[in-house]
Amino acid sequence: MKKLLCLLLLPLLFACSQGADDNMVLEAPAIHDHDRCHMCGMMIKKYPGPKGQVHLKGQLVTPKFCSTRDMFNFVLQSENKRQVTELFVHDMAKTDWADPQDSAFIDAKTAWYVYGSSKKAVMGPAVASFGTKEAALKFAEELGGIVLSYDQIDTKLLAGE
Repeated sequence: MKKLLCLLLLPLLFACSQGADDNMVLEAPAIHDHDRCHMCGMMIKKYPGPKGQVHLKGQLVTPKFCSTRDMFNFVLQSENKRQVTELFVHDMAKTDWADPQDSAFIDAKTAWYVYGSSKKAVMGPAVASFGTKEAALKFAEELGGIVLSYDQIDTKLLAGE
């Protein structure tokens, strides 16, 4: 009888554990001193400005980027878009531009961005990331640029068109 009961409960246990994984929220792993950018191969921590990370379906390795610009160039490629599960960027209102800290990573899809400011990052114009629209507006007021949501950033913008 115990064996029968165990067999009947087994599918329920499997179903419960499967749903828990689907709803699991990932966190941004630390960027280490020797981590290299997934796009350009540069040492990530060697340069100023906001960085990015992407979690991909079925992958154990997290691509990390020396700039949010490189992260967007990767994510906006059609073959990568479908694979992305989570994205993280630094909230530059909560960390230092010269040395962004891992504790300041936020969800890239809910972040606000300033493009075209006088503040430079690794490879040209920064795509500065912020946790609130107010912080992005303040940055843009001080250093120029336009404030954009995640969905407003596209390859044409990044290419300077």
